[in-house]
Amino acid sequence: MREELSPLARALVAGDRRALARAITLVESSREEDVGAARLLLGELFPLQRRVMRVGISGPPGVGKSSLLDKLGMHLLAQGRRPAVLVIDPSSQRGGGSILGDKTRMVELSRQARAYVRPSPSGDQTGGIARTTGDVLLLCDAAGYDPLLVETVGVGQSEAGVTSVVDLLLLLLEPGAGDELQGLKRGLLEWGDVIAVNKADGPRSELALRTVVEFTAALSARRSTAAPPPSVLTVSVLDNVGVDRLWAEVERRYAELCASGQLELRRQAQRRAELQRRLQAELWRQFLSHDERARRLAELSQLVARGELPAAEAVHQLTAGLFAPEVH
Repeated sequence: MREELSPLARALVAGDRRALARAITLVESSREEDVGAARLLLGELFPLQRRVMRVGISGPPGVGKSSLLDKLGMHLLAQGRRPAVLVIDPSSQRGGGSILGDKTRMVELSRQARAYVRPSPSGDQTGGIARTTGDVLLLCDAAGYDPLLVETVGVGQSEAGVTSVVDLLLLLLEPGAGDELQGLKRGLLEWGDVIAVNKADGPRSELALRTVVEFTAALSARRSTAAPPPSVLTVSVLDNVGVDRLWAEVERRYAELCASGQLELRRQAQRRAELQRRLQAELWRQFLSHDERARRLAELSQLVARGELPAAEAVHQLTAGLFAPEVH
């Protein structure tokens, strides 16, 4: 099978880190010639993925997501695992690249040969992830990394977008995070699998424990009876206390999902959503690739913006005849 692969795919599967980096750069590119090459590469590697555990890590800015991943990655390495961490950073509005470069905040983990840390710009994608996050995870899977960890941008409730590419979601909060409970409540109740209250050290230890009690009570009361409420526990990244217990809880919840069949249902829903997203993007790209349609869109957009034409009528004019039935 490997002999039939392209040189880049063969090198990636063999564990060449530079090949993985080149492949990720390729799938993240929006250049026309790279888009086709990336599609062929992903097609080669798709049958070789092992569909390993994918965990999303989300939470407000400054809560310690990168620091937690640094400790968590080292814990996984000690267990003999090969973790890959994909860090989604806010994009520069000028250059389009990552602003924060969170790899620099994972000092220990980024130095380890058996781990892989990759910052990726979010671009114009909402939901806390990038347009190509799912593709990059596929590449890391085919390259032999396990588990795959995704750190979201960390901008609030829209972070639920990460659930389109991961198996379960870990939410990291600070002691006394009452505002987060109110602001993220809908996302927590629908998507959170494990919640960790960080900075449970020093004078904030007692407050962290009270926060756990508050979250546990609130989530137990409001969570649908069809699914168990998320686990809530404390962790101190600063003192490296509770990281092993946190990962054990993540693995326990993952095993529950596998045993109940919920994991496969989640993945099936993700695949259907991915198909729809890609189809919409490709239809839009092809629509705009026609010069006359692009010009007409610009004209109608001005009319709609000025309140001179209903948006529904503009859409009708733009799409009339596009999907006419074929004549045999």
